Amino acid sequence: MAELQLREAIRAAMSEEMRRDDKVFLMGEEVAEYNGAYKVSKGMLDEFGSDRVIDTPISELGFAGLGIGAAMNGLRPIIEFMTWNFSFVAFDQVVNNAANIRYMSGGQFGTPIVFRGPNGAAGQLAATHSNSVEAIYANFPGLKVISVSNPDDAKGLLKSAVRDDDPVLFLESELMYGLKGEVSDEDDYTLPIGKARVARTGGDVTIVAHNKSYHLAMNAAEELAKQGYEAEVIDPRTIKPLDIDTIVESVVKTNRLVIVDESNPFTSFASEVSQQVQERAFDYLDAPVARVNAADTPSPYAPNLYEAYMPSVDETVTACRQVLYADA
Repeated sequence: MAELQLREAIRAAMSEEMRRDDKVFLMGEEVAEYNGAYKVSKGMLDEFGSDRVIDTPISELGFAGLGIGAAMNGLRPIIEFMTWNFSFVAFDQVVNNAANIRYMSGGQFGTPIVFRGPNGAAGQLAATHSNSVEAIYANFPGLKVISVSNPDDAKGLLKSAVRDDDPVLFLESELMYGLKGEVSDEDDYTLPIGKARVARTGGDVTIVAHNKSYHLAMNAAEELAKQGYEAEVIDPRTIKPLDIDTIVESVVKTNRLVIVDESNPFTSFASEVSQQVQERAFDYLDAPVARVNAADTPSPYAPNLYEAYMPSVDETVTACRQVLYADA
């Protein structure tokens, strides 16, 4: 096992796929000459040249569309958004074109394309740079949505995403690019899309959390353990397709569920998981499903308000104690 930063694991995945298949290329703002806004693509221009690591103008609508056209013609583009907030400028290309081309062409055209970049809040970046987009894009049939919490998953799932014949949205985090973790040194390491990971086993309460929220959930589980409660933590890894079977299996065991999700609460990922669990495991629930979300407001800029806006360890512990009736 090699220890890599998240940015290094993503770079390794892209580089390996570009060496394996000359149809794969990377395109986005500052990915080439500047080595990437977050240094994810550092050194890739030197290795692969300007035909395959391509700097673009500040025009997400344009280069997303260019990438979709390239995918329709047999290439496998990786399109980097400097932040997923900027993908809203390319929304029509992603949800009307990439998502629908295979269906509307009767399978004559595919769009094997990966859109990737950082998602969610990253500190004091204010409302227009802090949206969590997973629930928005997962609403559209034809799109696969992956959200990673660690370097090993990032490498294995990104390689699988590049090889997938459908459009995949790959969500990272600015705050985690420097996160270090062990990454498999297995040759051609891939992970299956659509399979959750049980990160911590326990019998008292199930916590489902992805991306940055996963680390918050693990910290909450440690705090609960000090109080005598063992939480099972599940990282879904793939938002769509969702591995609901693994989540339900855990809820059948623990009889309680808390979902931590930094999306705003209305029609969030947490809302969908809650609904699917009550459809499949209602009779096993000993308490209402609890959700821990960001506040239902635009993200504040002031640090004290931002702290209050985001989900926290304390909120997660409180939610778990509520479903456990620990304070009754």
